Amino acid sequence: MDVENVVARARFADDGLLPAIIQQWDTREVLMLGYMDAEALRRTLTSGRVTFWSRSRQEYWRKGDTSGHRQYVKGAALDCDADTLLVQVDQVGAACHTGTRTCFDADTLDPAIGDEGESR
Repeated sequence: MDVENVVARARFADDGLLPAIIQQWDTREVLMLGYMDAEALRRTLTSGRVTFWSRSRQEYWRKGDTSGHRQYVKGAALDCDADTLLVQVDQVGAACHTGTRTCFDADTLDPAIGDEGESR
């Protein structure tokens, strides 16, 4: 893989960041959303570990360096517009900073459920 070609194709937002959806590679469970700049994307694609850009701390952080809850890269893909990244990982421990498996289990909503037979 030509990493610089991938970085060049990625469409970073005006703030220089690319949203990165993190998914458990074998179960397809969505674990979290983080942000990467070009360097974080390079590090993720070349190191085998996920690196993010912290918007609040304005620094790079690699998942698990302080918590031990690491993310090992198993695959990655840009979406059709190249403005969002999907990273498939083997998550060791919790993905969420709150200590839960996923960042999406604390505030479940009760949306209307669609049915393909409905024509609204």
